[in-house]
Amino acid sequence: QVQLVESGGGLVQGGGSLGLSCTASGRTFNINTMGWYRQAPGKRRELAATITRGGDTNYADSVKGRFTISRDNANAKNTVYLQMNSLKPEDTAVYYCNAAVTTWPFTYWGQGTQVTVSS
Repeated sequence: QVQLVESGGGLVQGGGSLGLSCTASGRTFNINTMGWYRQAPGKRRELAATITRGGDTNYADSVKGRFTISRDNANAKNTVYLQMNSLKPEDTAVYYCNAAVTTWPFTYWGQGTQVTVSS
């Protein structure tokens, strides 16, 4: 089992910045890729950014150049961060931390944290 605890988020004006963090606990040695997904009201959950254990990153086109994902694997800490700059109202969503693991159930989700960007 892996538990994911998110922090950060909140309300910010358009153009502002916010940071999210997610710390994994439990069987963290099984974790490969970690990432952030988001779900806006009435829309499907979508990828924001992911990062592999080796540090390779992937971003949705809509956040490239504005969001930065990073990861701390030191001492089996397995914390992933998302720095969000130049935020837009369309970034408003619940942001979910995700961990992909090598054994069943292969993926875990955090509880989600709300990010609201006002215009």
